[in-house]
Amino acid sequence: MAGRSSASKKDETVAKLQSVKTKSCKTYGQIAADTGLTNVYVAQLLKRQAQLKPSTVPLLRASLPDLTDELIDEMLLPPLRSYDPHLIQDPTVYRLNEAIMHFGESIKEIVNEEFGDGIMSTVDFYCSVDKVKGVDGNQRVVITFDGKYLAHTEHKTENMMSRSGKIGKQDAITE
Repeated sequence: MAGRSSASKKDETVAKLQSVKTKSCKTYGQIAADTGLTNVYVAQLLKRQAQLKPSTVPLLRASLPDLTDELIDEMLLPPLRSYDPHLIQDPTVYRLNEAIMHFGESIKEIVNEEFGDGIMSTVDFYCSVDKVKGVDGNQRVVITFDGKYLAHTEHKTENMMSRSGKIGKQDAITE
């Protein structure tokens, strides 16, 4: 494995994880139901875009029994979160981007109106995709973004550790 880039190792791991999922004949939704995770988070795990937590290992292993110890060990490591720049060419991803660009300014104004000056976290964040039947009887896609609100702060020097004289006065951290 020496000399391989992190990206190529990730690509290999993702290919193996997708093979395990395919062999299981389970959907992301079924794996999510087995593990108590959202369907999007399960996809993120299997794409190595999220880190598997130790408490989830037994549930994921029960849902996908062909996961090897090597794959589990890799999934327990912090991932290289990245994306393929060509991904935007996929029609689904392009339309999602288009929706955010089209509705983004209005969504931002409503967030500011409801919460104040701030943003939605994508670190403390949940996402799911659901299928519903519309009033016209057609299938509809429901995408839920559930992110923690983070208020922008006023930058007062008195609250800035590097300017307050408090650095160095804290207890030393021992290893």
